[in-house]
Amino acid sequence: MSSASPSPQLYFDTINAFHKTEALKAALDLGLFTAIGRTPSTAAEIAARCECPERGIRILSDYLTVQGFLTKDGSHYALTLDSATFLDRNSPAYLGPSADFLLAPTLVEAFRDLTSTIRRGTPEVKSTTPEHPMWLDFARCMGPMMVGPARGIAALVPLDADRETKVLDISASHGTYGIAFAQQNPRAHLTALDWEPVLAITAENAKAAGIANRFSKIAGDAFTVDLGSDYDVVLVPNFLHHFNPADCTRFLRRVHAALRPGGRVVVVDFIPNEDRVTPPGSASFGLVMLSSTPEGDVYTFAEYSKMLADAGFHGFALHPLLPTTASAVIATK
Repeated sequence: MSSASPSPQLYFDTINAFHKTEALKAALDLGLFTAIGRTPSTAAEIAARCECPERGIRILSDYLTVQGFLTKDGSHYALTLDSATFLDRNSPAYLGPSADFLLAPTLVEAFRDLTSTIRRGTPEVKSTTPEHPMWLDFARCMGPMMVGPARGIAALVPLDADRETKVLDISASHGTYGIAFAQQNPRAHLTALDWEPVLAITAENAKAAGIANRFSKIAGDAFTVDLGSDYDVVLVPNFLHHFNPADCTRFLRRVHAALRPGGRVVVVDFIPNEDRVTPPGSASFGLVMLSSTPEGDVYTFAEYSKMLADAGFHGFALHPLLPTTASAVIATK
């Protein structure tokens, strides 16, 4: 037995975790991190810039300091490196818009009665039609979070510079993954597959990235629509975790048929270790799938390898996409 005394701290930290969420959301809404910027500031100075009474700003700033988002020296607050990089609106890596999707009612409400979901074995998932706002919100808000891993994957899978090449981005959404390939490979043509309303946003992002003349769309259900053929790379980012292993394998067979000989599939996802409890960020994502999908889950590298093998692929390799919690599984036809 451990000699340490029992502590209720983990219980209280967890049961009150929504305090952290709401405090961070308030700080983003108020522009508190941007108000501090590069200049250590007092509560009064921050309050003036946020146009709020000082008391609320002081209490919020102290709380954010306790949580590790700010530092405090005397009466002056300053941003940590992470906060300066990701929470200041003036930073090119600003992640604030992602809160609109991550805290959207569709996702938050899915956790409201997790007990019933577990008893049933599946959530009462509301209809998510192609026009559902959540898909549009994801496409508008989440792209900046994917830039780093997308560029990393494009570097991992170089394309033949001596000929025209083809890339298919499944469930493309914001298009960040496919756009990264097109930007790093001037002779690559990108095809994005998603619902038609979402593809309007993908096309806007492709135009902004300067690849509109090498961009095309396929609108429809990825399990049934004609994918085309002779692709050099098929990207499958954050898609397979929505489905059970049999459906994943069935879909990967479609991908295999769409690739040219020697072509590669790149699966991007949260991939836990075989113990399914580490690393925490990847393993914990399973609860999101439990709360929001009928049969989705997180899958280990061994599980993905089996799905890919059953679909006809070989040469599986796992690539962690640090510092994010995502990983890529790359396999060859």
